[in-house]
Amino acid sequence: MNALASNTPTSPSSAVPALLEGKLIVSCQAPPGDPMRDTDTLVRLARSAAAGGAAGIRANEPEVVAAISAAVDLPLIGLWKDGEAGVYITPTVRHALAVAEAGAHIVAADATARPRPEGGTFADIVAAVHGAGALVMADVATLAEGVAAAADGADFVSTTLSGYVPGSPGQVGPDLDLVAALSTALEVPVVAEGRVSTPEEAALALARGAHSVVVGTAITAPTALTSRFVTALLCM
Repeated sequence: MNALASNTPTSPSSAVPALLEGKLIVSCQAPPGDPMRDTDTLVRLARSAAAGGAAGIRANEPEVVAAISAAVDLPLIGLWKDGEAGVYITPTVRHALAVAEAGAHIVAADATARPRPEGGTFADIVAAVHGAGALVMADVATLAEGVAAAADGADFVSTTLSGYVPGSPGQVGPDLDLVAALSTALEVPVVAEGRVSTPEEAALALARGAHSVVVGTAITAPTALTSRFVTALLCM
């Protein structure tokens, strides 16, 4: 039986958190201008991640979300990056509903304390997405933001923006202290995301209390990975 048969965007199921618990979610995205930023290519990445055992996929933009939803039978976290500064991860209700309608089981949105475009709130996004039948993941940078997002009704809280927003600690690896703090403070599942570069770091995130772990660049970004090797050789 299809594990997501009862978990369409119009009928979310409590099965989704259980399907992701203790598992790997692979982020299949590419930045503007990157050769990998092609819908068919990103679908192939998602299919490869599924073949390798990923339990879920995270994808950007409604067109890509719809294509991956049609190709891969896994819980799908969708978002819509619009802009390059401030709140640009699914910044408005309009963006969130487009992602839900494209087939995302979970809609990820920036839930930091920064001002939002068009004057909306994260709570507005939660209400709209729940009304559309999908779940919501709050991308946060701090413990306070995670607590506030959960109070606003977020179904998951992710450490996605730690280290990328003023007021959060800059660091090379994942913010495992934030993972632990959120896991202790919240009843909703906490997702470790951001700078997870090795299987050992992913396992450690689970040990620190993460419900699941998102890995992107270390798996799906050949341009960035190649650049790291080139830089290391230039430093020799």
